[in-house]
Amino acid sequence: MKMIVAPLLKIFFRPWVEGMDNIPEEGPAILASNHLSFSDSFFLPALMRRRVTFIAKSEYFTGTGIKGKLTAAFFRGVGQLPVDRSGVRGAGEAAIRSGIEVIERGELFGVYPEGTRSPDGKLYRGKVGGLARIALATGAPVIPVAMINTDKLQPPGQVKPNFGIRPGIRIGAPMDFSRYHGMESDRFILRSVTDEVMYEIMRLSGQEYVDIYATAAKRRLQDAGKQAKKQAKKQGDAQGDDDQ
Repeated sequence: MKMIVAPLLKIFFRPWVEGMDNIPEEGPAILASNHLSFSDSFFLPALMRRRVTFIAKSEYFTGTGIKGKLTAAFFRGVGQLPVDRSGVRGAGEAAIRSGIEVIERGELFGVYPEGTRSPDGKLYRGKVGGLARIALATGAPVIPVAMINTDKLQPPGQVKPNFGIRPGIRIGAPMDFSRYHGMESDRFILRSVTDEVMYEIMRLSGQEYVDIYATAAKRRLQDAGKQAKKQAKKQGDAQGDDDQ
């Protein structure tokens, strides 16, 4: 990853990074990033000096065909941890346990608090759970990260990247939540920690913040698209009747 993928990304896309000094040279930390594009999973770990371990859905490791095998090889090669999301609660607990293990090894653990990619480039409400619980259980600092322009480089659903788009990474100062240590079972505290991190990500990224979950936003967009298709079909049918 560091020797092959990173140099290629630098040559073809010329990514920029601000705030690299905020990443500790050693010791554990949690990188909390916005999530604009599939390419975030390439640029963020490739451009960090240290290895960053993310949780990845198990489907990335079980694909078939050339594309599936290459995807699985990539995620294994960069040390990502597969989590089966078929059982939502079980998946969440498994992700938290895995994150705590990474932190206890003194490594960097990466998390996307929104839980999924933004459907429209806006920043959505962070999910209570993984990020805050791992931070409070381990005492590790949380480092807010903003991915810039990766949604323009590779929009959701697009496989081939758009050349000519220069992506960036903006890294904020570490956030200390040690004042809440031992309170990881308090949902109000978890919400407060998550919102504080999301505010910093918003400040770094310059994104418009929407106080709903990204999954809900995706459903709304899908429903709107279906409704538009139905309306277009009705208008087409009506036009056809008029022509007759």
